[in-house]
Amino acid sequence: MKPKRNRWFLRALALMLASMAALVTFSAAAEAGSQGDPLVTLSYLNETFLPKILAQVQGTASGSSGTNFAVVDLSKGKSLSLSVGGEVMLRMGTATCGATSSPGLIDETSAGSIDNGGVLVKNHLYMATIDGRSVKATGDGVKLLVRGSYSLS
Repeated sequence: MKPKRNRWFLRALALMLASMAALVTFSAAAEAGSQGDPLVTLSYLNETFLPKILAQVQGTASGSSGTNFAVVDLSKGKSLSLSVGGEVMLRMGTATCGATSSPGLIDETSAGSIDNGGVLVKNHLYMATIDGRSVKATGDGVKLLVRGSYSLS
């Protein structure tokens, strides 16, 4: 009986040593930050990754015009004309679309469009894809968020 018991112990020891060797080989082959070694430290995030992302975001915001919305107040009967690519969102009051042809404004929120005289829906984002598109205030206290070039009349 003793010889069988020794063989079992030797087999278990050999299997354990082979497993450890494979584990050491695999972990040495994995490159830091790769799929084989995905561990990321907090210091890497704070000292390397976050500053790179912030620099990219700040560079984009300061380097391109028209990236921020401007708040525009319109009184009844006044209009805001948008340039091509200009966007507008009705926040307060009531307003209609002004256009000489279809489509008037593209409703980016509902993926539709409104034509001349169409009523803007509050909190929907509209885009002018053709020159000569405008938004006309039909009541007092109209407040718009506008991005891009525009003129008031």
